[in-house]
Amino acid sequence: MAPTHAEPFNDSSALIDFVINQGNGVKGLSEMGLKALPRQYIQPLEERMCMINIKAQESIPIIDMSNPNDPEVVKSICEAASKWGFFQIINHDVPIEVLENVKDATYKFFGLPAEVKNKYSKEHSSSNNVRFGTSFTPQAEKALEWKDYLSLFYVSEEEASALWPLACREQVLDYMRKSEVVIKQLLKMLMKGLNVNEIDETKESLLMGSMRTNLNYYPKCPNPELTVGVGRHSDVSTLTILLQDEIGGLFVRENNGDNWIHVPPIKGSLVVNVGDALQIMSNGKYKSVEHRVVANGYNNRISVPIFVNPRPSDVIGPLPELIKDGEKPIYKQVLYSDYVKHFFRKGHDGKKTIAFAEL
Repeated sequence: MAPTHAEPFNDSSALIDFVINQGNGVKGLSEMGLKALPRQYIQPLEERMCMINIKAQESIPIIDMSNPNDPEVVKSICEAASKWGFFQIINHDVPIEVLENVKDATYKFFGLPAEVKNKYSKEHSSSNNVRFGTSFTPQAEKALEWKDYLSLFYVSEEEASALWPLACREQVLDYMRKSEVVIKQLLKMLMKGLNVNEIDETKESLLMGSMRTNLNYYPKCPNPELTVGVGRHSDVSTLTILLQDEIGGLFVRENNGDNWIHVPPIKGSLVVNVGDALQIMSNGKYKSVEHRVVANGYNNRISVPIFVNPRPSDVIGPLPELIKDGEKPIYKQVLYSDYVKHFFRKGHDGKKTIAFAEL
């Protein structure tokens, strides 16, 4: 019988040293040609994909954004956010070459030597706003996730120019700039669906006052059925705008069910999902839905999400327009930075974070 884990890393401290301290990440493990998965990555049975129901015939909505002012488009976006919490958009305003450039830049960054990437790790980065890492929260997880990432929190063009890695800086900035038009269109539509017809500066800041872009790298994995690329979770953002490559592997939980639906890659499309912050601000009208990423035994995969968030110092709760007519709030007012800290304090655990804001 084949071993269920890789022998060189029976010792956890040797694995942590290689993957985290030396900056090799799971990419380094993958490139060693391990025949079996190190035991630290073996997920509990209930978290593995083999244990879940996949609804092959179902699909999240695919919405054509070529005429964003069309009332039917607005209706489709709001319905998708209420029913599914996830949808794909095509014919949006982000040029295809911008998307291709940021994908190329992601490969370029992860192709750098470990010691170069490691300059951006938690221990060595000159700023908390630039972070190279692996898994999700390694110190809090029972089992590690098969993913490396670079996280870039946007403060200003000046800071990005000074601190972001040269390999991907301009491409990520361009992707963020060009996506902003689409983000504003989507938020305008979603607010209209809540009868909030005016997005003033204060409201815009609350909805999209800060942004973070992650470059995610999921290398080829031995025994992919035993682990996950990303465990079950919902995002803490207002909205997440995700660029995925052609490999696939993102699954979304069907709302109010135990079935999972694959989100097929469509060239040039962007995947949009509601985050917990928007679920809270919409008083539960829009749903932030669990999703997960499978590991892949044959291909490396990348994805590039932009997390559109309130500012850390913002207090979020149901929008006043929604509760002024007597609608009962189901969430309390919470400091957004407290909510985010709560999310990162633990391993991925489905939708449990939202309980932090429930009344």
